[in-house]
Amino acid sequence: MAQIIVRPAKREELERVNELRRMVNDVHVAGRPAHFRPGFNESLRSHVYEQFDQPERFGVLVGLVDGEVAGFATVQYVHRPEGPYTHALDFYHVEEFGVDAAFRRRGVASALVRYMKDDAKARGLGRIDLDVWGFNGDALAFYEAAGFTTYRRYMELEV
Repeated sequence: MAQIIVRPAKREELERVNELRRMVNDVHVAGRPAHFRPGFNESLRSHVYEQFDQPERFGVLVGLVDGEVAGFATVQYVHRPEGPYTHALDFYHVEEFGVDAAFRRRGVASALVRYMKDDAKARGLGRIDLDVWGFNGDALAFYEAAGFTTYRRYMELEV
């Protein structure tokens, strides 16, 4: 059985993280081509480096299978002040999440979620949130199986 380890990424692993991010982007482009730009431009490529360089606000996590980066998550530690409609909110937001297709159904995604839960608790953040596109049935099924529930829904009407 393969050993799965989840930990913060090292800078030298960010190129591999970008390979995985590109795979995730391609799924989004295919699922919603009018919304997502094809390709993996420099702005997208550099985004993970910008996050990596702000560890007080962001985390870049990797899931390794026998030492190989098989999955990743980019997360934000959110601290919103009280607003006219809302209380102050502190939460752990998953910005991007993905596992290489060659490593799926081997526990990598579940290990990433377990790590994020422990990390959120350690940071005093009592909630993890994320958003997922309606076309992405595999992701929806995984997140629901991992215990995520829908608390808000965006809707649209084409005109």
